[in-house]
Amino acid sequence: MDKLIKANLYRNELIPISGKLVERYNKCLVKLGFTKTKLTSFSIDGIGWSPEIAEEKDEVFYLNNGEANPHAIIITPLQKGLPIYNPFHSFDVELMKLVFRKHAKKIQNITRDSALCIDFDQNIDVFYEPLDVLKYQDVEIKFHLIDNLHKAKEEQLKLIETFHKDNNFVDENLHQKLLKSAKKYGDLRERDINLESIIYTSDSFYTKAFGGIYLLRNFITPILVFENKEAYKEAINDTTYDVLMFHISQPELVTQLRDHVIIECDLAKEVTSKRYDRIKKFIFGEALKETQHPVNDILKDKMLFKSYLNKVDIKTRKKIMSVERYLEKKQMNPDIKIKDIVDEEFYFSLHKPHSSLRPNHQDLIWKLLINIAPKDVLFWYWYDKEDFYKNFKTWQESKKDWVVETIISGF
Repeated sequence: MDKLIKANLYRNELIPISGKLVERYNKCLVKLGFTKTKLTSFSIDGIGWSPEIAEEKDEVFYLNNGEANPHAIIITPLQKGLPIYNPFHSFDVELMKLVFRKHAKKIQNITRDSALCIDFDQNIDVFYEPLDVLKYQDVEIKFHLIDNLHKAKEEQLKLIETFHKDNNFVDENLHQKLLKSAKKYGDLRERDINLESIIYTSDSFYTKAFGGIYLLRNFITPILVFENKEAYKEAINDTTYDVLMFHISQPELVTQLRDHVIIECDLAKEVTSKRYDRIKKFIFGEALKETQHPVNDILKDKMLFKSYLNKVDIKTRKKIMSVERYLEKKQMNPDIKIKDIVDEEFYFSLHKPHSSLRPNHQDLIWKLLINIAPKDVLFWYWYDKEDFYKNFKTWQESKKDWVVETIISGF
């Protein structure tokens, strides 16, 4: 991953945590029902997730109490606006935006000497079967403070009230209690530490529950797309709900998404785009195994590209040039079909969210399309970083150079 780190493309916006903040973070872990970390320093993202702690615990989603109960930790106001590197739900970013939009000043006040545990409560205690994700509606964002700060404030106010009554101001025992409270918590009289719950209403989304499920519910008929075959097989036997269900590898899925006006593809327009060029080169790069020149040079140099294109077998050559061959043949024969010429995965990778979709739905569909046909390295990096990182490790060094340069040039 050194190439990504040097290019500031690998988890480059994490916040380093050490010293007193580690103690507060551990208090949050314990309050949420987890065990403390033994690390004395680590880094966190916008939701409070740490890659180092995930590795230590050998559990990526260590902030979840089961798949139905995700949580967040806020120990610094600097988490505002940070990326969430491994979200459990596609709407996790929206949840954290709501949190800081509603309570930014209070969070800044509280995190001076305390921390917040957040419970994303969708009123589902446990998932039992894949179609339980259909129960997702409103998510209530609940806040909990470490050290029972709410209770401490109540007790401090009662002590002050008692101090002002009669002649209690001469009570040395009362003095000691007030001093002890002030030393431990500070002056809580004027501190606003009451954070009201926030309601977020979900619509279409992706969840990593049951191996990964897309729920598209804002269209003609609700559509469920499963990444895990076992979860899909279990779900199709359940006739309780009137929904369309697909496994992500089924070609029929793309047809259905087009029919529902969720995605679109105009090959004549796409072939002139930078995205087409990235996808075509990536597919070619997959076919290059043992080469005299670095893959990076082959993909960047037009003369080398043509040279190696003529060296690969005819089947691979047809696949790489299939879109352009189809468009040429289409001019001579309007009845020619895409499926007869264009490589299926290449064709799927050139689809995009329909222009009529709202921005948040377009982001969700981009992620789905990248998972259907991961061929555009820039969008792969944007919409599914963890999957991109996992695959990046398997690529040859020269190909990694081309990928890094391609992503940087896309910003």
